[in-house]
Amino acid sequence: QVQLVESGGGLMQAGGSLRLSCAASGRIFSINAMGWYRQAPGKQRELVAIIPNGGIINYADSVKGRATISRDNAKRTVFLQMNSLKPEDTAVYYCNARIRTDYLDYGMDYWGKGTLVTVSS
Repeated sequence: QVQLVESGGGLMQAGGSLRLSCAASGRIFSINAMGWYRQAPGKQRELVAIIPNGGIINYADSVKGRATISRDNAKRTVFLQMNSLKPEDTAVYYCNARIRTDYLDYGMDYWGKGTLVTVSS
């Protein structure tokens, strides 16, 4: 069983910063890409940032220049640092990871339960 557990959400002030963490645990052979998505009220879930296990990092246009995604492979953890927060950043933030549980499988996507970030103006 694989689990992704996010932490670091809460009530933030516009112009402030947040740092989210997501730790993967369980039966893990390897982790490929890890990423953050968010879903605002009444909207579809959207990509915030994704970091492959080697390769090019991608950011949504809405957070470019404000967000930094990083990972600690030894701790199986992905981080999201975001500065200059705006009220429109308010959303539930979900961690995602493509995980192989065995050397024979191709991997599948796992999701955390989400952490709410509220940015007040």
